[in-house]
Amino acid sequence: MKKKIFNSRLLVIIVFITFVLSAIYVTVKIVLSPVAAPNNNVSVRVKGDYVIMLLQCILGAVALFLPSMLKKRLHLYIPSKMVIVYALFLYSAIYLGEVHSFYYRVKNFDTILHTCSGAMLGALGFSFITILNKADTVPMNLSPAFVAWFTFCFAVTLGTIWEIYEFSVDFIFNTNMQKYALESGKALIGKAALLDTMKDLIVDTLGSLTMSVIGYISLKNKKGWIEKFQLRFIKYNKEKMEDRYF
Repeated sequence: MKKKIFNSRLLVIIVFITFVLSAIYVTVKIVLSPVAAPNNNVSVRVKGDYVIMLLQCILGAVALFLPSMLKKRLHLYIPSKMVIVYALFLYSAIYLGEVHSFYYRVKNFDTILHTCSGAMLGALGFSFITILNKADTVPMNLSPAFVAWFTFCFAVTLGTIWEIYEFSVDFIFNTNMQKYALESGKALIGKAALLDTMKDLIVDTLGSLTMSVIGYISLKNKKGWIEKFQLRFIKYNKEKMEDRYF
């Protein structure tokens, strides 16, 4: 157990250092980059591009410590496997995807990340509804089918909210998070412009559905598969100093 916890903490520290170094690099690029692309060369990154990248690096660094903060403030147990997956996802989405332009350079990179995010959000939704289902203060007895349905709806809703966030950022800051234009800056037209957004929503749904089905089978047949990634609140018994999960 100590080895697993150490590995997850070490990974978080490494990813955090990567974000900090990237933020320093991006800050330098903000100072050196032009406000507008010279000769209308849209392939050249300008100050606005690096400002968005800097904000993402900062948000990513803060988000890395979110599980630790929740654990301390809410007495929340977070499996080390979930922390590892979470850290790797942030590393891939921000450092590889944005800083190193993997979204453009690696085929289907964005699709793979969205599929994984759908599954992760499904696991998170499963944790929430299971916590309520087992809470002493909220007497409930939900069927595996309802838990699976809630898990699916929860994950798909958050995936949709993320697409709204991407659209809002693109609209306000004239960025290209929804990939409605090529890396060269050439705007796509018609179905091609909608392809990235719709593909993200579809794979989010498939990832959520997969996790919901796995959760249903696990609960129905008491397999314990998804419970390995389940978050749990811990209630401390001050006299016996034992942990009891809601």
